[in-house]
Amino acid sequence: MPSASASKPAAQDASPAAPAPAARGWAGVGSQLAGRLAKLDIHRPEDLVLHLPLRYEDETRITPIEAVRPGFPAQVEGEVSSCEVTPHPRRQLVARVRDASGTLVARWLNFYPSQQKMLAPGRRVRLFGEVRGGFFGDEMVHPRLRPVAAGEGLPEALTPVYPTTAGLGQATLRRLIDRALAVSPLDDPLPPAVCDALLLPSFADAVRALHHPAPDADPAALEQRHHSAWRRIKFEELLVQQMSLRRAYNARRARGAAALPARRELTDALLAQLPFRLTGAQARAVAEIAADLAAAHPMQRLLQGDVGSGKTIVAALAMLQAAENGYQAALMAPTEILAEQHWKKLAAWLEPLGLHVVWLSGSRKKREREAELERLRSGEALLAVGTHALIEDPVNLPRLALAVVDEQHRFGVRQRLALREKGIAGEGAGLRPHMLMMSATPIPRTLAMTHYADLDVSVLDELPPGRTPIRTRLVSDARRDEVIGRLRAACSEGRQAYWVCPLIEESETLQLQTALETFETLSAALPELRIGLLHGKLKADGKSATMAAFAAHELDVLVATTVIEVGVDVPNASLMVIEHAERFGLAQLHQLRGRVGRGSAESVCILIYAQPLSQTGRERLKVIYEHTDGFEIARADLRIRGPGEFVGARQSGLPLLRYASLEGDVDLIEPARTLAEQMLRDMPQAAERLMARWLGGREALLRA
Repeated sequence: MPSASASKPAAQDASPAAPAPAARGWAGVGSQLAGRLAKLDIHRPEDLVLHLPLRYEDETRITPIEAVRPGFPAQVEGEVSSCEVTPHPRRQLVARVRDASGTLVARWLNFYPSQQKMLAPGRRVRLFGEVRGGFFGDEMVHPRLRPVAAGEGLPEALTPVYPTTAGLGQATLRRLIDRALAVSPLDDPLPPAVCDALLLPSFADAVRALHHPAPDADPAALEQRHHSAWRRIKFEELLVQQMSLRRAYNARRARGAAALPARRELTDALLAQLPFRLTGAQARAVAEIAADLAAAHPMQRLLQGDVGSGKTIVAALAMLQAAENGYQAALMAPTEILAEQHWKKLAAWLEPLGLHVVWLSGSRKKREREAELERLRSGEALLAVGTHALIEDPVNLPRLALAVVDEQHRFGVRQRLALREKGIAGEGAGLRPHMLMMSATPIPRTLAMTHYADLDVSVLDELPPGRTPIRTRLVSDARRDEVIGRLRAACSEGRQAYWVCPLIEESETLQLQTALETFETLSAALPELRIGLLHGKLKADGKSATMAAFAAHELDVLVATTVIEVGVDVPNASLMVIEHAERFGLAQLHQLRGRVGRGSAESVCILIYAQPLSQTGRERLKVIYEHTDGFEIARADLRIRGPGEFVGARQSGLPLLRYASLEGDVDLIEPARTLAEQMLRDMPQAAERLMARWLGGREALLRA
């Protein structure tokens, strides 16, 4: 689950976002304090009300010193018997505090003169912290310290502990939050019948219970967020998210787009010449997209399907529908390799129909590139494929009516907006292009219902016939020689293999070095095989030449970094070896495994792992070993990583859920969806108040 300090969205429109202004003060908050609060995305009193505790500490009781248990937090009260600053082994403040039952040592490695004054011998203090065994007996290190008078009363509620940032103490946050609770409107726009049906308290009761739990509140229910007050907050958060996304959806549908009716001439001609038939899922997706394109408002559809489910032909048919109507369509892919694969497939399918497909590659000669740019500028060429080169200034697509973005989560929001801005100019100015986004990372249903609720979604949930199942094997790196033997055997039978080098997030240079070492090791061990090397530092033409050699079976083994994660299609490759598989995410492992199993031969994916495995690494490898269904793997990935990380690269400005959990609160999602529609339709003012409370005018209305 994202932390309670996860950010809310910035306002978003078609233009690039301006730099954030310096934080200004507001009622009772100076500019310096406002700057610190802004780091927690707190900009007004209402944001303080929704800045909820991470956990609680029980300061409602005093524990006798002899009764404290190591490893558990406790509050003790006693008299300071001694206090000194010791120079060895490092400068620290050491005090001894005693009560009627015993003595406890307290140590501070970082301290202030004011703390030393509080600990003058004879002073009465309360210490709160975790006790552990030390050199001088039981001790607390860096406990919270408060001087008290004899007989001073105790708090009546659990003490909240809030997410914070440097320079902003808990005491300051508590004071600001208490003041915000007193001055902020805590009205309840939810229909009472909904609260009754879901057994939810009022908003005011919920936030007060969370900031100041009653003395008899169940600490476990509060900590684990099962308390009814938490359910109210989580339901409201889900509801606001749904309303925000539905408004974004409705705002887009109110805009204009070129209507592209299905004329069928070119699409039928392509279907007739294909050596395969569309699956039922592909045919369904094609029909959904065709209906969207025929409408006079912009399509915003996500086409998701597992590795090898056939998304490219669906995109090709959509692009043809634009071309049949005399408009341009462009496909943007995140890597040169993937873009080139798409171009080759589209050219093979569409050029026999008399359509030229422009390939905007960094590896093309300047004269060739300029000639292709002119064909696009004049409108002579209707179809284009490229990487982010498509959105560079010299590229002019005056009649762009359809933008297709593959592996859409790899592009930031500005890049997708920039492609949209290449849309129709001149005749029909102001119209938005239709957008089709594709993803080979299947999205679990709960995620699609929340974070992607503003998109129409088509799902390719069946694989084309003839795809062979891939067997997965887990092998310790101590058995590397056996894997090399398996590689030799596969290649001697005329097959090809990939050997993927470990992921090294910190350094592309280290990753390259590892790839070079692996290439040299395999070349020495397997001199009879033709081994190639592919990595991110190669120039575009070098990558293309290496891939072409592998596709033509001029190479037996391709040693590569993760640049082959998507878009590589070599049916003769039947063995995939992934080194240090424990370093990869589930989606990456599934994508890499999907590079084999594309022909008729039985395919194997060998995951080499190093000991000792972390708990997360062990869990990921177990999932990828047991499952080949991308949707099952995505569900497990969501459970392991949480939704924030799962969709984080979408970079859309969408508010990720701070408090609701897609796993634990699934029963609240459907009621929130239903009520969102109802409130937007029948209670617009109440809906507005709710969204203002949570989003503060920073709603992402126009999302890319």
